[in-house]
Amino acid sequence: MHLAYPAVLSALLFCTGLYGVLARRNAILVLMSVELMLNAVNLNLVAFDVWLSRTAEETLHSGQALTLFTIAIAAAEIGIGLAIVLAVHRNRGTSDIDKLRDTAEGHGAEASDDAATAGPAAEKAEATA
Repeated sequence: MHLAYPAVLSALLFCTGLYGVLARRNAILVLMSVELMLNAVNLNLVAFDVWLSRTAEETLHSGQALTLFTIAIAAAEIGIGLAIVLAVHRNRGTSDIDKLRDTAEGHGAEASDDAATAGPAAEKAEATA
C-alpha cells in the first residue's frame, strides 16, 4: 500500500476534527473532535513508521510507541474533560460553550465596569439636573 492513502485519510480526519472544534458549540462534540484529530495524528505516526521500517535495516517502531503514548494521553484527557463538562452541566444547566463563556465573562466584568463608569456619569447627570 502506498503512503499517500493513509496520509490523505489522515488529512481528511484532521480537517474534519478541526472543523468540529471550530464550528461546534457543544463541549462534548468539541472533545470528540479533538479525539478525531488525535486519531489522525496516530494514523500518520503508524503509517510513516511502517513506511520507514521498510527502508531502514533496523525497525524501532518508534511511531507505534508514540501512538501508544498518545492513546494513553487521549484517554486521560477525555476522562478529565468529560468530568469537567459534566460538572459544569450540573452547575450551569448547559454545555454550550458560547453560553458558558458569556456567563464567565459577563457577570464579573460587567458588574465592575458598570460600577466604575456609573459613578461619575450618575454624578454628572445629577449635577446638571
